[in-house]
Amino acid sequence: MKTTDFLRIGVFYDGTHFIKAQNYFWVQSGKKDWLSFHEFHKFLEKYISIKEQEHSRYKVVYSAWFQGLHKDTEANEANLRKDRKLHIDLLHAGIELKNFLMSESTGKEKGIDVYMAIETLQVGLDDKMDVAVLVTGDGDFVPLARALMKNGIRVLIAYFKYVEPDHKSYANERLINSANYSININELETDRDFKADFKTMFRHKDDSKKEKLTQS
Repeated sequence: MKTTDFLRIGVFYDGTHFIKAQNYFWVQSGKKDWLSFHEFHKFLEKYISIKEQEHSRYKVVYSAWFQGLHKDTEANEANLRKDRKLHIDLLHAGIELKNFLMSESTGKEKGIDVYMAIETLQVGLDDKMDVAVLVTGDGDFVPLARALMKNGIRVLIAYFKYVEPDHKSYANERLINSANYSININELETDRDFKADFKTMFRHKDDSKKEKLTQS
């Protein structure tokens, strides 16, 4: 098989799916470990390099974050601060922010999945990526996965599977079956081949303190 030089990866975040996983890991670690965008992207590059070995370089060249957003009059001060910190993290990681206003009638995300599907497919049609990583477990994205593959874009579903008292995270089976590849990030913690990579995906609270001391 002929080796081509560069494989372009696009990462598209269902923001609510990812942020709930971040909070889950934060609580599970005793509020010490925070899932890092930079390290997550590095892992995706490594994982895809294993799945598609005919290239010499693998790089996330574009990423976008899709999430519903409350109006400032409907959000409390604590949530506004959390949003601000998240936006700074996304900015530092080079992830493009794509917000969509929450429904005024229900206060829930409405239309964000359609927005993510349209934007993701457009990136594919513009020939800006070879592999699309959909960070979600939502079955509403089955048509998107199929449309990307129809246009020659390979699809990886990266999702989180865990159970909390008031929330269960998983991936729709139809979504998994509609993609080229899928990976349950939580399973990596005990996977012999990837458990070391799993540990590197987290920013440790003690490490952040050391960085501040070094910079001061």
